[in-house]
Amino acid sequence: MARRTGGGSRKANGDTDGRIRARNEARILQVSVRLFSAKGFDGTTISEIAEDSDLPKANVYYYFQSKAAIYERLIAEVFDDWDAALRHIRPERDAREALGDYVREKLESSRRNAAQSRFFAGELLRGGKFLSRRQRRHMLDVTHEACAAIDQWIAEKRFPDIDPRHFLIMIWATTQFYSDFAPVVAATLEVPRLRKSEFDDAAEQILKAIKFDPD
Repeated sequence: MARRTGGGSRKANGDTDGRIRARNEARILQVSVRLFSAKGFDGTTISEIAEDSDLPKANVYYYFQSKAAIYERLIAEVFDDWDAALRHIRPERDAREALGDYVREKLESSRRNAAQSRFFAGELLRGGKFLSRRQRRHMLDVTHEACAAIDQWIAEKRFPDIDPRHFLIMIWATTQFYSDFAPVVAATLEVPRLRKSEFDDAAEQILKAIKFDPD
């Protein structure tokens, strides 16, 4: 009986440690994405991240080996969000429904993770030097997969004959714009700030602009 109690105690401690780690890592990443977006990688220091996270500098290094490790983790999380949205584009699905789900999820992800979206846009504007060879390869692979799905829709006369690469670029650029240039969008829509309703309406307007029926 005592042995079971001890095991339960160790499990409870492990759960507590896991929650503390998750909470502190999330805090570090939240602060870091804001600092990196404003100042770039070179202009941001671990000391600033620690101070704004309200954690000792040693704790930041405990969770992340380096500033680069934090930066790379943020990039990986952006990729995870984009991958989740792109999975809607599959050849067996109805084109209208699949693209509708993609556009809505992409916009919602941009809305919820606006800081991450702007952070990644800044990385690309600076040349994408922190994108690893594996990540660049992954970007090509998931793009090729989505293009293959659209090509199949086109071949089966379920979608207009359009270069899928340019089409995906246009959709990506449109959905990103609402987050990355939110002040411009808000001014254009004559609202003080963008709410979820503006993003929902954007999805419907984008989908209305897409001609789903082939010529």
